[in-house]
Amino acid sequence: MHPALALALITALSLPAAERKVPVSLYDLTLNSLEGKPQALSTYKGKVVLAVNVASECGYTPQYAGLQKLYAAMKDRGLVVLGFPCNQFGAQEPGSAAQIESFCQKNYGVTFPLFEKLEVKGPGKAPLYQFLTARHGEPAWNFHKYLVGKDGQVIAAFPSKVAPDSPELKAAIEAALK
Repeated sequence: MHPALALALITALSLPAAERKVPVSLYDLTLNSLEGKPQALSTYKGKVVLAVNVASECGYTPQYAGLQKLYAAMKDRGLVVLGFPCNQFGAQEPGSAAQIESFCQKNYGVTFPLFEKLEVKGPGKAPLYQFLTARHGEPAWNFHKYLVGKDGQVIAAFPSKVAPDSPELKAAIEAALK
């Protein structure tokens, strides 16, 4: 077991059950959608999930187009892209939820689910990113991608420079969909 995961589990298990917050699976989490409505990630059980920390003012922001294209092409086969706005890297996501939604729809036609802003690193790291990063490390920048299998476990992580249409990412998604 990876040392970071072991430490997270030991820490979690040392707390009373009511206070444990380290998820065991992606499906253990409920997050607020960009509209502010609770969304259980168990909704995506049995699907392959590509979780991405996104930002509207980043050099990688054009990846929204590739993520949307990937989602449109593979959603019927069981892929879902989930976008998690984050303002921790260069303050590149300063907008409100309404501004983020408008930007994504107007500029990139985004139809994949987007969620409220969250922290992906540091002491305020959201439980989702505690789970995603336990074995695959924290994002170094915006548009870092985590591939989660149908069982709710992280399969792989891809840095920002790996584009949504890269052969490496597509091959990993194809393998996860089988």
